[in-house]
Amino acid sequence: MPRMSRTAVLLLLIVSSSVFLLFQLYYYRKYVSKPGPHLLNPAGHLTASHVQWQTVKKFLALAQHFKLPLFLADTAALSLLSQHALQQHDRLEREPPCSFLCTGRPFTSFAVYANLWKYDPGFLLAAEQKGFELLELRGEDPRLASLDTLSGEKIPLYFLFRLHSYVIQVVFLYERSGNYLWHGALRLKADMDRSFAPFKLLDYGRHAGAYDRPQVVLTVLDNLDVRVPRNVTLFLAEQRQARFLECRYRDARNFLQLYPDDSSAAAVDFRRKAKSLLHLAARTLSHLGVPFWLSSGTCLGWFRQCNIITYGRDVDIGIFIADFRSDMIAAFRDAGLSLKHKFGKVEDSLELSFLSDEVKLDIFFFYEEGDVVWNGGTQAKSGRKFKYIFPRFSLCWAELLELKVRVPCETLDYLMANYGTTWGVPVRSWDWKSSPSNVQENGVWPLAEWSELIQVY
Repeated sequence: MPRMSRTAVLLLLIVSSSVFLLFQLYYYRKYVSKPGPHLLNPAGHLTASHVQWQTVKKFLALAQHFKLPLFLADTAALSLLSQHALQQHDRLEREPPCSFLCTGRPFTSFAVYANLWKYDPGFLLAAEQKGFELLELRGEDPRLASLDTLSGEKIPLYFLFRLHSYVIQVVFLYERSGNYLWHGALRLKADMDRSFAPFKLLDYGRHAGAYDRPQVVLTVLDNLDVRVPRNVTLFLAEQRQARFLECRYRDARNFLQLYPDDSSAAAVDFRRKAKSLLHLAARTLSHLGVPFWLSSGTCLGWFRQCNIITYGRDVDIGIFIADFRSDMIAAFRDAGLSLKHKFGKVEDSLELSFLSDEVKLDIFFFYEEGDVVWNGGTQAKSGRKFKYIFPRFSLCWAELLELKVRVPCETLDYLMANYGTTWGVPVRSWDWKSSPSNVQENGVWPLAEWSELIQVY
């Protein structure tokens, strides 16, 4: 009997060991032997990072199968890539197994070139079969909107895929006539599930955005093939300042019904010349790395009637004095513009005016002072100085004359400061020294300095 007991115990140990070995083999084949990061907690359970990685992996496989031309646009992941991968490529072996895509946030954002992908319902069906829940958001196509047609075709703006509480945000980027990419604002309909995603945390959708087309490259992140912007730092900088304001076509049409547009040959010719001048100014300042925005009458024309004001006979732009460059005048001259006048100095009330094809380009330099900003004006014959005061503002992108340009985000406040509450009524007789609501006398330039501070060509 003792011999039988020892045999039974031995058999029991052999069976137990075999079962344990089989379990280890199963676990290795199911989890550890798969390519990719293996993120386990001390108890041996899968971590949230691994679930997120598996979600992204499954989505990227679907996107590759359906040839979705997307790239990584997640600001947290790209920030990690910018900070570490580009400078520490030789140290990647020592990085955590999921260094970039596992950001700790419950979502990952991708962008897709809408013009390179034909909408395929099969992609959405396949995603659902893989277990993804889908929320599709559409909006009007602004490229089809105009003063004649206010309602555009509905186009996809966002896909939101959810799996295991993780969300993949896909933002559609559309090409606009100003040679830039645009995405719409994310707006939920009343019957949509507002708990589907952490909407307030998402990288994209709080407002519409505009971008220069980024170059993308294929790379490997956390053992997954992913396209990313070639210049990550530049893309992230653009993303932070991408807010876009659409032209107010409905209000513009109402305005033009009250005040019909000038369609004379002279007006058409001026618009052509003004468009050419604005594009030239934008290229010149872009080469210098100097940001500018539409100011004065040019800004008013964009906001009020989605076009340039023909009776103004000039193009007005603003630049913060901090962005002034000493080679600016030479750059405009090299571009074919002639200097018409130069008033003031960098420290006070600087103003430049150029001429091209009988159209004037006025550049007003803005100075920050407390809770306001201001630009100066000078009367050449008397040396009198003027100051135009505005509330502080931020800058947004917009489109005018098929060009992506900046405008004050707080456009109405900006215009009301300059034109008062009657900004919506055309005024053909305008005295720059007295008509603006925000003009103030600001002294007189010393006579001995006129030759330097008041230069007329």
